[in-house]
Amino acid sequence: MNLKAKIFLLAIVPFALAIGGIQYGVRQQATTLAQSQHATMQSAYMSSKEIELRHYVEIAKSAIAPFYDAPAGTPAEEERRQKQALDALQQLDFGADGYFFAYTMHGTSLMHPRQPDLVGRDLWDMRDPAGALTIQKLVTEASRGGGYVRYVWRRPSTGKLAPKLGYVVPLERWGWMIGTGIYLEDVETTLARIDEQAAAHIERTVMWIFTIALAALGVIAACGAVLNISEHRSADAKLKHLARQVVDSQEQERARLSRELHDGISQMLVSVKLLLESALAHFENGETRVPAAEAALATSLGRLADTLREVRQISHALRPAMLDDLGLAAALQQLARELGEQGALDVRFESVTHTPASAAPALPDAVNTVLFRIAQEALTNIVRHARATRALLTLDLAPDAVTLTIADNGEGFDVDAALVDPQSGVGLRNMRERLDALGATLSITSQLGRTVIAAKVPLPLAVPTLQGLTDDH
Repeated sequence: MNLKAKIFLLAIVPFALAIGGIQYGVRQQATTLAQSQHATMQSAYMSSKEIELRHYVEIAKSAIAPFYDAPAGTPAEEERRQKQALDALQQLDFGADGYFFAYTMHGTSLMHPRQPDLVGRDLWDMRDPAGALTIQKLVTEASRGGGYVRYVWRRPSTGKLAPKLGYVVPLERWGWMIGTGIYLEDVETTLARIDEQAAAHIERTVMWIFTIALAALGVIAACGAVLNISEHRSADAKLKHLARQVVDSQEQERARLSRELHDGISQMLVSVKLLLESALAHFENGETRVPAAEAALATSLGRLADTLREVRQISHALRPAMLDDLGLAAALQQLARELGEQGALDVRFESVTHTPASAAPALPDAVNTVLFRIAQEALTNIVRHARATRALLTLDLAPDAVTLTIADNGEGFDVDAALVDPQSGVGLRNMRERLDALGATLSITSQLGRTVIAAKVPLPLAVPTLQGLTDDH
């Protein structure tokens, strides 16, 4: 890492950390404050509602006091007073969802102005969706002298179940429980609206901090980009040069290994083969025949011949001598012929020259190598993946450019997906990287029945490019 990059990091990292810490601290403090405000308002709101419920129940008790507090009479008189008390309670309400209810201490509904279908029914075993015994909870609280109960009940205005806060008191002489309640959705809606406003304020504050920080980071980044643009260009050029050197080193190593295999190992294998043939002839022409030894020597000669042929194929694949001796066209023609002889694919080669052969300049070694490797890679892919029966290699030599085209009649492929997929597009990316070093272009078109890969190298090569490809030879 150079000095400018270190200075840039020393400037940007502490700033970013500081801004991040400020954002986090502001958000945490604002969230804590909003939560505290929510809890305070919820407590105050619920306290006011509890007082309001207690006040409502006191009004209801006052309304039925003339009937409940009257001296005990005959059963008929008590029944008449109870009915009058229920009628009085039924007349009391405070809004669409505000009403009073009355139950016996055994869970039988005596009066319900919003749900008259419940009157007279035994609701002792009624459960809410969570399985809680609603009426039993109310009766239990009333039997303790009265109090508040949270439960779930159907809201008259919507017809849907909703959480409710109820307040109940006992009428011990009659064995009743009366009460009322408020639905907590209104409370939750009010608190939710307050929470949304608080959250919006927090988000606006954080967004302002983020915007200011982003603007500052943009200024710092722009300054850093202006300072480092020349270094980036230099590094990019060095990286491309290094890539060219790596490819060139690979080709040099391939050529060296090819020569070693052809001139060294192949010659030794030929010598061994001649010795084995001499030994086999000696056995066959001698007076004493050893069939087992002759068979072993014959088998060894066959395997040695196969090994020698394999070594020559490897040597040729590493770096065909014809590419250096006779040029690109001859090497491509030989490549097409060898692949056709294997029987997997019918390969034809055509060479098109737009200038007289005597006037055509020799292609640089770098161009010969790159185009030959592209042809190798393309034909290998056709054999492995395309399921093609025919392929055509075309080398077009023009004064200003040389173009190599490989076409086949295979099943085709998705070009964009292949270039993006790290598993399937390695060969295509290698072709493109090789051509980039020459300032050349690669075009690929593919559909069912026809795929065409065209590599076009401008001529003559730029002097810096040619020097970069030949410096290490």
